[in-house]
Amino acid sequence: MTTQDAPVSSGLVLPRYRRDDVDAHPPLLSPGYKSTVARAPKHPLIYLPQRLTEVTGPLLGEGRVGALDHDLTRQHDGEPQGQRIIVHGRVRDGDGRPVPRTLVEIWQANAAGRYRDARDTWPAPLDPHFEGVGRALTDDQGRYRFITVQPGAYPWRNHDNAWRPAHIHFSLFGRAFTQRLVTQMYFPGDPLFFQDPIFNSVRDPKARDRMIARYDHAGTTPEWALAYEFDIVLRGRESTPFEDEDDHDDE
Repeated sequence: MTTQDAPVSSGLVLPRYRRDDVDAHPPLLSPGYKSTVARAPKHPLIYLPQRLTEVTGPLLGEGRVGALDHDLTRQHDGEPQGQRIIVHGRVRDGDGRPVPRTLVEIWQANAAGRYRDARDTWPAPLDPHFEGVGRALTDDQGRYRFITVQPGAYPWRNHDNAWRPAHIHFSLFGRAFTQRLVTQMYFPGDPLFFQDPIFNSVRDPKARDRMIARYDHAGTTPEWALAYEFDIVLRGRESTPFEDEDDHDDE
């Protein structure tokens, strides 16, 4: 995640962040996504200097993750409805190095396109066997793996006949809690990309492509699950686009 070092009075050398390509991330004010109009800051952002909080605790450990947290299809007595899928990939820093033992969390709608959330009231069925949330720690090579179901598209009231493409939300903590990244993973060939202001708020087409998972036929499990590969880069010119962590699709 770094290219330069900055000394501090204690003698500890703190990393400095490389600047990301500004077109690789959605602007805080994106008028096509209506809720940003009310919540976007009215003044330029102030960049804070690097501090010890960037490289010190609290720490994430194995005890934070349960045995079935990575498998969203086995968290209840029965199996959820929908196409079972494997989502896997690597988390890397801006220099291409793997980020080991970092917490990856996901949340998503069920196969019918509905979240288990009181605010989600559109008439699609809830699945009693699917919560739609999971977490995992990356291994020593920065790899993660989830088992879940293909989420469905769903309507939202942003504009006329608005539908969100199928997607999975990701939250990652880099090497500390202050390095959180929130993004969305989309699926290849989705016909709803053209009318989605969240996806299209990322102005660089190459950066938008980095939010689309790759179908991985070699990674499928025969007669059991399809597989998608989604690599995540935390910083730098090849960074995965990130978003306001307070975004809510149904606003």
